[in-house]
Amino acid sequence: MPKKFVFIGSGSTMFTRNLVRDLLTFPSFADAIIALVDIDKEHLEQSRICVDHIVKSGNYPATIIATTDRRTVLEGADGVLCTIQKNIYDQLLDIGIPDSYGVHICVGDTRGPQGIFRFLRTWPDMQAILHDMEIMCPDAVFLNYTNPMAMLCRAMQTTSKMKVTGLCHSVQGTAEMLAHWIGASMDDITYTCAGINHQAFYLEYKLKGRDAYPLIKKAVARPEIYNEEQVRNEMYLNLDYYPTESSSHNSEYNAWFRKRPDLLEKYCTHGTCEHPGLTRTAANFKEWMDQLDRWKIVNDWVKEPIDLKRGHEYAASIFNAIFGDRIPFEFNGNVRNFGLIDNLPCGACVEVPVVAASEGFRSIHVGKLPPQIALLVSINSQIEELAVEAALTGDPRKVFHAICFDPLTSALLSLEEIKNMTNDMLKAEADLLPMFDHLV
Repeated sequence: MPKKFVFIGSGSTMFTRNLVRDLLTFPSFADAIIALVDIDKEHLEQSRICVDHIVKSGNYPATIIATTDRRTVLEGADGVLCTIQKNIYDQLLDIGIPDSYGVHICVGDTRGPQGIFRFLRTWPDMQAILHDMEIMCPDAVFLNYTNPMAMLCRAMQTTSKMKVTGLCHSVQGTAEMLAHWIGASMDDITYTCAGINHQAFYLEYKLKGRDAYPLIKKAVARPEIYNEEQVRNEMYLNLDYYPTESSSHNSEYNAWFRKRPDLLEKYCTHGTCEHPGLTRTAANFKEWMDQLDRWKIVNDWVKEPIDLKRGHEYAASIFNAIFGDRIPFEFNGNVRNFGLIDNLPCGACVEVPVVAASEGFRSIHVGKLPPQIALLVSINSQIEELAVEAALTGDPRKVFHAICFDPLTSALLSLEEIKNMTNDMLKAEADLLPMFDHLV
């Protein structure tokens, strides 16, 4: 019987087409039912065209369904993938209000006041998706790609018994980048990586069984390599372990790189940190979105022959391990910290090695993070815990307290200013935050 996969938020066209391509490379899924769901009809059609191109190019016997109503396709689903994003223009509030207070960011989808409010806006929709799944496909495996990853996964794994984990490509992507820097093949690389989403570190990184960190340090000493990832390379050279997420993201998660104009100029104008600019303001973000020609991207893509080789995202291999060929697969997933990382908060969402197999997920005990890494990661993990508690209890004061301790925000603003900023955001987004009925 064909397996059924539901892509919720399939209007994220590039993600959807890559994940579908990966799924269909497994013989067990070649005849799968691929159900695409998005509330934006135009984006949905763009993704349907791309997926249809994949199916025809590979001559797969798969079936494609496209709908704006997830309830029509969730029944009997084996796997559900989530890449939803609330109205992207709502991010103008997340970005614009902190920007007016001097909290300038580059991405704003994971933590800080921007990430916290993105979580608060997204959580009611994720909760509704989980509710539908519990009724219509209670045995399905739910893989989340939506940010902010840790807060959403923590809330889902707390309130639902569904099999849920969150996936990010930064772990395997950075591992490949480091291998390239030292001139190694990924076939010869092994590593152990742990922390929280977008702030995990390679506790071990080995080439043919030997510590490769001396080779990485030598590579980073070359100016052309250093300038590719200035923020991350500075963190590695000073904290001794290499972080997973890009410099643009990492520049937001601590107090070292974005609190003064001279630091912005020094660390945030080169390499990956320059995208989408020195800072992402509401104005330049809207300009970028308005100029994005999605139809041209789609139409150009389907005109060309495509590479049907499996990519490096985890999702398809996880599904294959659980209900396909049942070959166990190890990946880095987002799970609750019950005896996994000894010096991070118990029950918090952490990103650790996980094995997918026919019986489900088995998380691997990592032990303690190095103390300097644990100190940095623990602050952000505890902030995420407060934000989740705020959403689940409806207490906006917990939102304020979470933002109070955000490293970048606290380096820039006083407590009074943080309270005023939080209230401004709560007022501006009141209709999007049904869990709160008052200000801080």
